[in-house]
Amino acid sequence: MTPKSAAVEKVMRLAPVIPVLVIEDIEHALPVAEALVAGGLPALEVTLRTECAIEAIKVMKQVPGATVGAGTVLTPEDLARSIDAGAEFIVSPGLTPTLGEAAAKSGIPFLPGTANASDVMLALELGFDRLKFFPAMAAGGPSALKAISAPLAAAKFCPTGGVTPDNAPDWLALDAVLCVGGSWMVPKGAPDVAKIEAAARTAAQLGPKETA
Repeated sequence: MTPKSAAVEKVMRLAPVIPVLVIEDIEHALPVAEALVAGGLPALEVTLRTECAIEAIKVMKQVPGATVGAGTVLTPEDLARSIDAGAEFIVSPGLTPTLGEAAAKSGIPFLPGTANASDVMLALELGFDRLKFFPAMAAGGPSALKAISAPLAAAKFCPTGGVTPDNAPDWLALDAVLCVGGSWMVPKGAPDVAKIEAAARTAAQLGPKETA
């Protein structure tokens, strides 16, 4: 394992689930982060889908034990803004050579999005072998990733997109999967911190389904 892979894998192994967060009100950032970390989910992906996302990264980093990253990173400019805000890891829905080169140059742990074998091959060519599988269910579900990963054994994945508490164990049962990404712990609207913490505690205990 390369040092670059080890840094990304450290984030991926913090918990079985990385919460994927769309923060629409900056006042929600701190209580959401506190509830998730208290529930055992320290790696937090703040998607750059809202105007307050960059500020939310800064706020969430104040929570002891939180490892805060930026998601929906599309360009080198997004990457630079995220790093400036203190993001500790970067997640993208896909991968371009331009973004890959910028991420490699920055040295930050980077989880680029892949959806098929060609995407994974491009990522490996650019030096990335810890990857997001997105959109996980729409791209074929666990059976598709199992087939893709068989000839590309160097790659390990975080499936995201359509992952639920019900199907997460199917993903986590795959040898190629280190964790999953999901948004179900934090519904839209004002945060109910007790419910978020409870959902996080349940998510933190997810693992492969037991076989009889």
